[in-house]
Amino acid sequence: MMNKDTLLIELGTEELPPKSLKTLATSFFEGIKAQLDDAKLSYDTITWFATPRRLAVKVTSLEAAQADAVVEKRGPSVSVAFDENGVASKAAEGWARSNGITVEQAGRVKTDKGEWLLHKATVTGKHVSELLPDMVNKTLSKLPIPKPMRWGSARTQFIRPVHTLTMMFGDSVISGEALGVKSDNKLQGHRFHSNGLLTLDHADNYESLLEQAYVLVDYDQRKSMIVEQANAAADALDGVALVDADLLEEVTSLVEWPVTLTGSFDEAFLEVPAEPLIYSMKDHQKYFPVNSKSGELLNKFIFVSNIESKDPQEVVKGNEKVIRPRLADAEFFFKTDKKQSLESRLDSLSNVLFQKQLGTLKDKSDRISALSGLIASQLNEDEAAAKRAGLLSKTDLMSEMVLEFPQVQGTMGKYYAQHDGESDAIAQALEDQYRPRYAGDALPKGNIGSAVAIADKIDSLVGIFGINQPPKGDKDPFALRRAAIGVIRIIIEKDLPLDIATLVEKSIALYGDKLTNANTASDVIDFVMGRFKAFYQEQGVAIDVILAVLAKAPTAPLDFDKRIKAVTYFRGLEQSASLAAANKRVGNILAKYDGALSDTFDASLATEAAETELATTFASVEQDITPKLAAADYQGTLSSLANLREPVDAFFDNVMVMADDEAIKKNRLTLLNAIRERFLAIADISLLQ
Repeated sequence: MMNKDTLLIELGTEELPPKSLKTLATSFFEGIKAQLDDAKLSYDTITWFATPRRLAVKVTSLEAAQADAVVEKRGPSVSVAFDENGVASKAAEGWARSNGITVEQAGRVKTDKGEWLLHKATVTGKHVSELLPDMVNKTLSKLPIPKPMRWGSARTQFIRPVHTLTMMFGDSVISGEALGVKSDNKLQGHRFHSNGLLTLDHADNYESLLEQAYVLVDYDQRKSMIVEQANAAADALDGVALVDADLLEEVTSLVEWPVTLTGSFDEAFLEVPAEPLIYSMKDHQKYFPVNSKSGELLNKFIFVSNIESKDPQEVVKGNEKVIRPRLADAEFFFKTDKKQSLESRLDSLSNVLFQKQLGTLKDKSDRISALSGLIASQLNEDEAAAKRAGLLSKTDLMSEMVLEFPQVQGTMGKYYAQHDGESDAIAQALEDQYRPRYAGDALPKGNIGSAVAIADKIDSLVGIFGINQPPKGDKDPFALRRAAIGVIRIIIEKDLPLDIATLVEKSIALYGDKLTNANTASDVIDFVMGRFKAFYQEQGVAIDVILAVLAKAPTAPLDFDKRIKAVTYFRGLEQSASLAAANKRVGNILAKYDGALSDTFDASLATEAAETELATTFASVEQDITPKLAAADYQGTLSSLANLREPVDAFFDNVMVMADDEAIKKNRLTLLNAIRERFLAIADISLLQ
């Protein structure tokens, strides 16, 4: 049994970018893990650590060295290795020398293709101390660093200057170098609470030594502590801490020793809408805002310090002093913006391009207005309100508040619309227009907002495809994939009877002569159809079900969804596999038939009992499904069609479809085609696996 011990690798640096820290740490971890696995060094656990000034990996019970391995090296064939007198050839001698043996010492191996010279060499496994320096350097060279920097006079490049490198196996330092720094057992403690470098005596003591030096090196432990402290601080205020996931990650990456404190600001600032105040606290200062239990913003904030101050109130006062001008700016913007109505900002939209070939934001607003009105009329909603909301939809982009805080676009439009005296439906629609902003985001609250949101997204899709600038690879500057998914989600989840093809056609007309792509309609529809696949796969719908419905390409998302649910149900029936196979067989037969089929099946031409039975059963089923299809009851239709399984199976078992008699053959194909067409009215079930 080989000796085992704990391995520690730590790179000590200047403060790493907080938004990149976790990515760097996990990439470093994955690189080391992959190389240890490739080297066939077994271990119990492997863990990553990260703070603003270090990246580290710890491996427990790591084998000290690779196992010895026997390597077989095959030489030339015996027929080539020796002449007719049994004298070794130059090729054989050269091969033997390269392996450190004589030809006489070589073994033999027989294969189907003949006999060959063979040398079995024992390769001694390398110690981890030999392997690790190269592993570390290779891993560091592959970290995702978009803009490396240099420091001092060296040519070494990394994301930040490097001060220490620790590679230890148990209590032994592994000799090596990375990024111009030699390995040692010295670690950086906390920048302010620790004096000088720390000396690590054993890799097992890594976390405990750093904790004594005011460094919590475990990233997840720090994050949990911050959440726990923030929630406790909010509870003390009888409130709720707004701990945003992204902000939590960033704050965790900013501190090594989290100390959570609470500050406050003037209640007068609460007259400003909560959203810009929250963004001021979160984005500019990395504070956690606090809401009351009922959801209103309090004049309190929670922040995380990186030190244990002897006078924490001074730290609190300093942060309160810093946040005040930020909130004062938001207050000033709000008061200034209210002096001008949204409608009065319409003309200023003419000075801002949406896209140089597609016109200005004013042009876009006019198109959104018209399309919103059409959608509202199809939903039996207030067409005038939808048009008004569409017209005003981009006006808040010209406000001081949105120019300062782009994240509150739409939201500030709602507040300003309310101030202007617009209806609640119009005001809400201005906020709803951007929803859903991301996967899992809330949908528009009202149908007027849904109309504007759909119109905005369709307008962007049609415009950008209309000038032949579709998304390519991972480049999607106009977020068209998100827009298409958004349209699908709104229509399906809000149960809206809208057809994308109709909306695209109207949108194309609204663009007039601005579009240059003659295939705009089909390109946009194909693109949206492609999003259906991703949309349903995320929900766990089987890919063959999705493809079966996509084969029919229904352009009304609600109708598409009904088909998906119906085919999913059908796929779970016992009869589905047999009927799917039969549909595929029928499709293949019909594809090879050149003649024209009859309009109806002629019972007088039936010569087989199974043929008559299938025709009779189908006639009964067809009578049952006709009203169901008319009512788009796809599940009920497929449930009834499932009753054809036994007569269809009997037909194929007992009836020769391609009969010699042309009339009989055509009649049988007519029956099979009619059955297949009823399935195809919903989906191509022949694609089911």
